[in-house]
Amino acid sequence: MPNPVTESVPVVVVGAGPTGITAATLLADHGVPTLVLDRWESVYPQPRAVHLDDEIHRILARLGVAEEFAGISRPALGLRLLDQNHRTLAQFDRDPARSRHGFPQANMFDQPVLEELLRANMAKRPNVRLRGNSEVTGITQNEPGRVRVTYADRATGTEHAVETCYVLGCDGANSIVRAAIGSAMEDLRFEQHWLVADVVTEAELDQWDGVHQVCDPVRAATYMRIGPDRYRWEFRLLPSETAADFSSMVTLRPLIAPWVGDLANDELELVRVTEYTFRAQIADSWRDRNVLLLGDAAHLTPPFIGQGMGAGLRDAMNVAWKVAGVINGDLPEELLDTYEQERKPHARSMIGLALAMGWAMTSGGRVGNMVRRTVAPRLRLIPGLRDKLTDGVTPRLHASALVAKSRRPHRLAGTLCPNPALADGQRLDALLGNGFALVTTTRPLAFQCAMLEEHGIVVHVARPGGGLERWLRDGHAIAAVIRPDRTVMSSGRDVWNLCAAIPGFMPSTPHA
Repeated sequence: MPNPVTESVPVVVVGAGPTGITAATLLADHGVPTLVLDRWESVYPQPRAVHLDDEIHRILARLGVAEEFAGISRPALGLRLLDQNHRTLAQFDRDPARSRHGFPQANMFDQPVLEELLRANMAKRPNVRLRGNSEVTGITQNEPGRVRVTYADRATGTEHAVETCYVLGCDGANSIVRAAIGSAMEDLRFEQHWLVADVVTEAELDQWDGVHQVCDPVRAATYMRIGPDRYRWEFRLLPSETAADFSSMVTLRPLIAPWVGDLANDELELVRVTEYTFRAQIADSWRDRNVLLLGDAAHLTPPFIGQGMGAGLRDAMNVAWKVAGVINGDLPEELLDTYEQERKPHARSMIGLALAMGWAMTSGGRVGNMVRRTVAPRLRLIPGLRDKLTDGVTPRLHASALVAKSRRPHRLAGTLCPNPALADGQRLDALLGNGFALVTTTRPLAFQCAMLEEHGIVVHVARPGGGLERWLRDGHAIAAVIRPDRTVMSSGRDVWNLCAAIPGFMPSTPHA
């Protein structure tokens, strides 16, 4: 057996799906050299995720691909719940134009095309390397602060090893990284088998241009228009069925008939039919010392509210700047504990919302149908689900060393700050950059501004009467500290005390 070829790099990302590529790109933008290992030679060619919301579109903008993504995606009008006879039970409209984050609230896309875009964008960063056809075979942490990753070239069989400070496991539901740290998936008691069919047609189906969820305990279904000529259907399989039973347009046609009307089969091209098992699971531990789990390696979300891929990108956005801060010496290593403290409850909450939607679609025979007719129009009254379905708002992050505690019911800490267009036409995110920032209605004194600038903290004074001033006022604050991931760390009326709590920023007490 040949000796492994050893190299060293600050961070190794295992898995080059959307989560891994996002994490690596963000690390690169924070100046951290990164190696990405993936077992496949190129992008997995089959579509999986097809939806992301405005929060995730905002993350794509941070990566620098907002305009390119807009060119390959299609804004959707929202969500419509239908009964088994395709009569509307409830409709949740989403803004196809803009939102508080600056992007359409619902976006449909083809995942392989998005992944190609993300990889091409990452390749512009000279401090990131991607190695495909690389099968990770081992992860060991024998020395404090050092991790050894071994992997094999699947084409040649050559063995390699790399030493690193941190490993980010973005390698999916069957994660090797998760197994290596001894983490186990907690089963949230949801498992369903679904048929997924992708169809291309130049014909116009003349359907409402949002997501259709058919609530039927026998044959629950989902319909989505992904692009100008591409459509997806998902159907819950009966216990006796498999994807092979619907492998041609002739056998699939009875299922999609309510949407395709009188179109002939030769006007519909069946691109793919496959079977997926929808599960709800969450890892019991997301970190072991210098190894962290992200994306499907840490949580699995049923697709009923379209948040599976988005959860992984939220993980990447949350943890990348923290890892970079520790490596660059700006943050203490113990602050990495905040990643799981913040993201795990958020992921569990989103899984719960997806399960609630799954229940609304699939539960209960005649009783379930009766309950749906009563409950579905009132789903918007359920806290959390109402915000997600109507406004796209996800839960605030739990308190941590990087999210201040507050007893105020309308506190801003743990929420995302808005991303409005400013007077010069750019959005707030472009102004704030990659570090901490202070958004305030009152400009600090000159020496305070100088100290903030010395610590790399951007100060933005909200325009009187503008959206940011109203946002602060509604949060009972005159200022908010914004983290690099655009989460509000703290807010209040004492600007100097707010700034004093920023990691790495310890100003002396100002003289009277």
